[in-house]
Amino acid sequence: MREILDIQKQLLPDLVDTMKKRYTILHHIMVSGLVGRRTLALSVGATERVLRAEVDFLKEQGLIEVEASGMRISVAGRELLERLEPIVKDLFGLTELEERIRSHFGLKQVIIVPGDSDVSPHTKKELGRAGASVLRKLVGEDETIAVTGGSTMAEVAYHLTPATPMKGCWFVPARGGLGESVELQANTIASTMAKKAGGRYRLLHVPDHLGEEAYQSLMQDSHIAEIIAFIRGARIVVHGIGEAMVMARRRKVDPETTESLRRDGALAEAFGYYFDRDGNILHKMPTIGLRIEDIHSMDHVIGIAGGKSKGESIASVLKHGHEDVLVTDEAAAWEVVNRLLS
Repeated sequence: MREILDIQKQLLPDLVDTMKKRYTILHHIMVSGLVGRRTLALSVGATERVLRAEVDFLKEQGLIEVEASGMRISVAGRELLERLEPIVKDLFGLTELEERIRSHFGLKQVIIVPGDSDVSPHTKKELGRAGASVLRKLVGEDETIAVTGGSTMAEVAYHLTPATPMKGCWFVPARGGLGESVELQANTIASTMAKKAGGRYRLLHVPDHLGEEAYQSLMQDSHIAEIIAFIRGARIVVHGIGEAMVMARRRKVDPETTESLRRDGALAEAFGYYFDRDGNILHKMPTIGLRIEDIHSMDHVIGIAGGKSKGESIASVLKHGHEDVLVTDEAAAWEVVNRLLS
């Protein structure tokens, strides 16, 4: 297949470009669910006139359905996208990029979606869809799945669908609340995932950022201790990766600690741990939830993050070595590779 694609690129470059363009349009329609022509034109960077011709072609082929309220993908279109996915990864050069990152960090799997989440809401949606797909494939019956908060995790939750193994699963927050928008907190995402997947959930009603005295006091509560033990028994964790300084601001880390993190070269944050360029832990927040030792002993650790701005952060966490599966986007993946060469 790779040889055929290389030949096509040489002899029929216009054909390859057309395939990429139509795949991108069809894929945007699938991820959007229902989308209007003007919105779609802005998303794919095409004029409405050019898009109209492509939409007419896709409709004639039975790949999309056009309604007064917008366009949606047909069953035939969805099946075609599934068959095209490995081919398109080669067209975009993503297969080679995935293997390069996977082999360097010793991961079980790397999935890269086209685009840059920093500038494209569509790419973030696709990250969520890819993350949900990975989780469905890895989960077994009656598993406990821990999840963190954040906008990317919210997209994963949105794209989950009922699956037989997930119906007996428990979804739990990996840590307490962050004090941000309720819909982005780990509690909310755990409950949403359970409802979408047909599973069950338990919640952790404590703040994420605690002083040492408050932390020790809460850990003496039998109800809190029982839930924490349940969470730490999870065999799968799905988590995001943050930029260190951004997360320090969001978590309202005190100025002295923030300056110390900056001085020591903190680049990434995950699970309340801050990592430097080489994956060393610089600081741990006193949080109630998963500890790094719990994560190291899990069956599957799935990191999901994208955007060019997070490339360095992703590389830092990968160097620490607890990831099994990485789901990211093209822009972040190239930043990770550039870090390997620097």
